[in-house]
Amino acid sequence: MRSYSSRKRILVTGGAGFLGSHLCERLIARGDSVLCVDNFFTGTKDNLAPLLTNPHFELVRHDVTFPLYVEVDEIYNLACPASPIHYQYDPVQTTKTSVHGAINMLGLAKRVKAKILQASTSEVYGDPKVHPQTEGYWGHVNPIGFRSCYDEGKRCAETLFFDYRRQHGLRIKVARIFNTYGPRMHPNDGRVVSNFIVQALAGEPITIYGEGSQTRSFCYVDDLIDGFLKLMDTPDDFTGPVNLGNPNEFTIRQLAEQVIKLTGSNSKLEFKPLPSDDPLQRQPDISLAKEKLDWAPSIRLEQGLVKTIDYFRKMLDSAVTGTL
Repeated sequence: MRSYSSRKRILVTGGAGFLGSHLCERLIARGDSVLCVDNFFTGTKDNLAPLLTNPHFELVRHDVTFPLYVEVDEIYNLACPASPIHYQYDPVQTTKTSVHGAINMLGLAKRVKAKILQASTSEVYGDPKVHPQTEGYWGHVNPIGFRSCYDEGKRCAETLFFDYRRQHGLRIKVARIFNTYGPRMHPNDGRVVSNFIVQALAGEPITIYGEGSQTRSFCYVDDLIDGFLKLMDTPDDFTGPVNLGNPNEFTIRQLAEQVIKLTGSNSKLEFKPLPSDDPLQRQPDISLAKEKLDWAPSIRLEQGLVKTIDYFRKMLDSAVTGTL
């Protein structure tokens, strides 16, 4: 029915955010037509500035907790604040975004027969008792804690995706994202990479919660977007969930020391009590991604940090000179 154009029409929810803006950029670069939807709670038009004049890119202010009526071929559902500071600001709305948003996007996919990808999270594993985490692990999650709005919201979204597939035959893909970093991270999102870089560039103490022995695995944004695109292009019988993240594990203290070194900062480490339900270990087993997607991260932590530091340095310099 669409012989007038060979371009895919792709909807990206949360497209003005950190990951969404990078995804929109990649989709446009490969020749797709992109409809970006965002309510701008954490996303910003600045992230999309290079795309705003492109005739194949469209930006719409919309909250996914309300239905959306458009005609598209594929949907990437990324809408939801992902940092604790932002998702705990209005926890009820966070749960609504994950659950009502999933229902609305799945309903849209059902109506227009679109393929749909859910950006899930490693938080579905909670504070894991299995290390590293495989997709078969069901998790160890507190359903009533401060982080539950995000953890359980994403878990419920996954449930909805698989129920829509079983009940309605939808073509679904589920990606479980592990810690991702890079340019366009929000400077005040409370996550360790952005926190440490901003503090180091300002010469402030680097805030470490606990002893800094808890571990994370940091994936550069370009690698993650590669994983998204490869997952969406897999055959319909492969749904995931599939872990997307960097399996190289670092302690939080190691990250802080690396940031201080790369920024040339004189910042000292400052230790504070560990927040409740903060996972002590987080490392993906990416065997499934390697097998099904032929995907593995290629950008080392030091390489990615250099690019991210450069982004934040320019941002802070612009703020000081008033050119932001």
